[in-house]
Amino acid sequence: MSCAPAVRKPSWLKIRPAGGPDYNRLKHLLRRSGLHTVCEEAQCPNVHECWAGGTATIMLGGDVCTRGCRFCAVKTGVPATPPDPLEPAHTAEAVASLGLEYLVITMVNRDDLPDGAAGHVAATIRAIRAATPALLLETLVSDFMGRRESVDVVVAAAPDVFAHNIEVVERLTPRVRDHRASYRQSLQVLEWAKSAAPGRLTKSSIMLGLGETEDEVLQSMRDLRSVGVNALTLGQYLQPSSWHAPVEQFVTPEKFDEWRRVGENLGFDYVASGPLVRSSYRAGEYFLKRLIRPGLPGGRSGGGEV
Repeated sequence: MSCAPAVRKPSWLKIRPAGGPDYNRLKHLLRRSGLHTVCEEAQCPNVHECWAGGTATIMLGGDVCTRGCRFCAVKTGVPATPPDPLEPAHTAEAVASLGLEYLVITMVNRDDLPDGAAGHVAATIRAIRAATPALLLETLVSDFMGRRESVDVVVAAAPDVFAHNIEVVERLTPRVRDHRASYRQSLQVLEWAKSAAPGRLTKSSIMLGLGETEDEVLQSMRDLRSVGVNALTLGQYLQPSSWHAPVEQFVTPEKFDEWRRVGENLGFDYVASGPLVRSSYRAGEYFLKRLIRPGLPGGRSGGGEV
């Protein structure tokens, strides 16, 4: 795949090189365990910050996605094999050695499987729970081709946070996401997850800079609140290669701050909004931990798991 064309990025998109003892320790452990991380596969700009802060995002089901979204750097194609049946146990064993405070489990789309790999994700959640019961766990999952039973399987495994991304505003969805995805289907997945466990935190993410209007962003935020989404991240889209959708505009940090205030006023419990924010950005920071575990100092009295 070719590299993205040279585009002069604004100063606020400069990324400091990854490094530091905590980052290097986690990188070594991940390499040794053979785990895939979306932090690296999707070229996340915040890998140094999250890894150094005790948060990582593990990708299940292999490193080949059955969909070809025009924003994503993960490899696309037809997976050669089904998910490794030993992956849940191996992941749990590896995670126990990493010393993480907060883990995000994500996945490649596996439209080649009848349940979309929901059972595989759920088995991994249960294995991790058994090995490290104190770990805070978020699952960032696919839409499972709109299968409610698959959503229910993941929710029943009791992640602390159920996340699914709408990715972009509704008008841009057919241009940016794979044809098997849809904006309304993604909202439905989030609504199903909330109805299955009303007290569970749900989360989604929106990329900006692909040509959306302010009215469209506001409507997307309102749509997410209408299905009970608690946490929202907004970040700048960056083009991974020349094949991917081009950047239409660079949104300023001041505008991202404005969107954060809008989200808070709409009733989201947690909003992370900034040029380099990604869906799992600083997922384990203290405020979000308090939402998940209300008993922590300063935590709210409601929420948590049901």
